[in-house]
Amino acid sequence: MKKQSLIKASLILGIAGIVARFFGLFFRWPLIMLIGDEGVGYYQMSYPLYMFFVAMASGVPVAISKMISEKKAKGDIEGIFVIVKESTLLMMLLGVGTTLILFFFAKPIIRFVQWDMKSYYALLGISFAPFIISIMTIYRGFFQGLQNMTPSGVSQILEQLGRVVIGVGLAIFLLPKGIEFAAGGAAFGAAAGGVIGASYLYEKYKKVKKEMWNKRVKSNPEVLSSILRIALPISLGATVGTIMSLIDSILVPQKLLQSGLTSEMATVLYAQLTGKANVITNIPLTLSMALGTALIPIIAENYIMNRRKDVQDKVQLSIKLSMLIAMPCTLGLYFLAGPIMMVIFPGKYDGILILKYLSISVPFIIITQTTTSIMQGIGHYIRPIINLFIGCIVKVVLTYLLVPIPEINIYGAVIASIAAYIIATVLNMISIKRKLRLSLNVIQTFIKPIIASVVMIIISLFSYSFVYNKTGSNTYSCLIAIFLGIIIYGILILTLRIFSIDDIKNRIVKN
Repeated sequence: MKKQSLIKASLILGIAGIVARFFGLFFRWPLIMLIGDEGVGYYQMSYPLYMFFVAMASGVPVAISKMISEKKAKGDIEGIFVIVKESTLLMMLLGVGTTLILFFFAKPIIRFVQWDMKSYYALLGISFAPFIISIMTIYRGFFQGLQNMTPSGVSQILEQLGRVVIGVGLAIFLLPKGIEFAAGGAAFGAAAGGVIGASYLYEKYKKVKKEMWNKRVKSNPEVLSSILRIALPISLGATVGTIMSLIDSILVPQKLLQSGLTSEMATVLYAQLTGKANVITNIPLTLSMALGTALIPIIAENYIMNRRKDVQDKVQLSIKLSMLIAMPCTLGLYFLAGPIMMVIFPGKYDGILILKYLSISVPFIIITQTTTSIMQGIGHYIRPIINLFIGCIVKVVLTYLLVPIPEINIYGAVIASIAAYIIATVLNMISIKRKLRLSLNVIQTFIKPIIASVVMIIISLFSYSFVYNKTGSNTYSCLIAIFLGIIIYGILILTLRIFSIDDIKNRIVKN
């Protein structure tokens, strides 16, 4: 199976991720129209807890990806499938255990974190997903380890499509029983989409296995130990990351009540933060997550083969790509927050200022994700966990102090998120410089992407105003401004020689 370059692999996963997010908006939009901010609030309360449990298992696919990449570099084909066999047993145990905990302990969990009991059905609905998703991640890790991201990308799209169709369908069907039942039906869509994505990946895996190794695969407990040794710190790091969302789901509704808001208003504001603003800011994060996923096996292969110059080149490239993703998205979401919200949630676009200010966190989240992947690729798993944990402490303290203040309320959670990721970004960059003795080209990596983004947003804002004055249509004006901004940004990348035509040909087309 032909492997893909860093940029090509990132593009495949990134485009697939954006398409999946696009389908995700089709999931959120009818959901908000059907059950409103209050119903979405019940759905969102369960989601971070589900992601927390999933994160505990998330280190396994990363470990699979890294170990398979190293085995392939050494020509050990049988070793690749031993890794898959041992990881399947592990993920089966984790997936079943997580699903059983969420299903049978839903009410005690809700009482413990003091959520509204109406969120019970959403937690029940989403409890089926961890088992399905944990199995699917095995095959994603397999293909990512072979440095072929196409199957993973296609499975993301299929998974999200199934989630939209089945989740929204169940929400409509159950709505007459109440918005809490509709939220539960929507939550079950995650499991349904996972079944579709996993089925596709399994069929692709069987075909590739037959081509590469059509023999019996023996068990090897030592391989399982190696998977756990790599996976545990990565899972711990991912768990710390999801604690950021879990902190919001536990602390923010409680602290909003302390600021003097009613329970219903607190749920509505929480939904605007997590069900609208977070969903939109997560779209550019899809590209950075794709970059991180593609980066780990590539850096691991170069590092294990002692190609240090190639490692440094990939690190420099990945941080530059992170800035190229982060800056235009941040400025676009900040200055076009209102038009974007009105396009995505027509008639239900409350929460514009939350999106505007939350967009400031985007570059710091992206750099944190990328630098964490770099350190995982070179085998340093603990340091990014510590850095993110420090960020979490900052988030807890600021959320606890700021959200109860009536004049700040929900914006305290936004400020806390920004501060947490700034801390994590700075600490990660310091760690990478120490580990790799890396000297970044500041002008190419940071200054030029910022200049290109500023010029892009100025032209985009001008085009929005011009078209809006001519047509009076926010939708047309916003879409034209975004598409024009993309074109201008692409031209500026070439004009400022951030990337040349030859770079693109050599890094994408020929690889």
